[in-house]
Amino acid sequence: MLRVAVPNKGVLSEPAAEMLTESGYRQRRSTKDLAVYDPDSDTEFFYLRPRDIAVYVAAGTLDVGITGRDMLQETTPPDTESPAEEVMALGFGRSSFRFASPTGSGIESVADLAGRRIATAYPVLLEKFLAESGIDAAVVKLDGAVETACRLGVADAVCDVVETGTTLRQAGLHVIGDPVLTSEAILVRRAGAAENPAVAQLQRRLRGVLVARQYVMLDYDCPDDLLEEATAITPGLEGPTVSRLQTPGWSAVRAMVPQSDTNRLMDELWELGARAILVTSIHACRI
Repeated sequence: MLRVAVPNKGVLSEPAAEMLTESGYRQRRSTKDLAVYDPDSDTEFFYLRPRDIAVYVAAGTLDVGITGRDMLQETTPPDTESPAEEVMALGFGRSSFRFASPTGSGIESVADLAGRRIATAYPVLLEKFLAESGIDAAVVKLDGAVETACRLGVADAVCDVVETGTTLRQAGLHVIGDPVLTSEAILVRRAGAAENPAVAQLQRRLRGVLVARQYVMLDYDCPDDLLEEATAITPGLEGPTVSRLQTPGWSAVRAMVPQSDTNRLMDELWELGARAILVTSIHACRI
């Protein structure tokens, strides 16, 4: 049986459950459920705090888990013998771990943090960065939101996970320097774990969802004398499908194209002479 950890709350919780549902796995119906068994895939899902997921996976208690890259690195000390490791990025929950300081404080660069107090809920990540950067600063460890630490006089700057920066600006802070870490939701597994067909199947299903979300199916009718130019516009993944139409001199073409390029490609095909251009969403796939 495959045992999978899923975030029980927070920004990763709902998108993770949606992705697993799209992958064909049964998910919980109530947020009060702590575990759900899917008999069709012989998989049990455990709903845990995102910060704890990498710990359970590293201990071998659970086979794989979905968490954030920032949380994986925060809960995995460098001297861990068999840590949890990232095996696949999942494309949602993107954020960055950045420094911010009060406007007018005189702290305008990372170098200005030397000798200052920095509040964070991610002390491991921060201390590692400061050590690698040769910056001597005091780390103030807080549990949870750190935006008010400067206003309350606990710290001179903060280092926190930023999605849009709105919360920081509302607290009178502005971002400084480049991101310490760029994060997103990831699938983690214990380093050195034996190969598991169920884990490989899970990865294939998740990868299929990622592709289905990024691509659409484009169908159109094209004059035969324009096929070479048209298929150059829509090459597909391994080549488009071309079928002869009953109307002489015309063919039907089908190809997968990036969803973000859909309207531009439709315009190019129309201007070329293609007609009956249709776009269809992809529910699932295996590539």
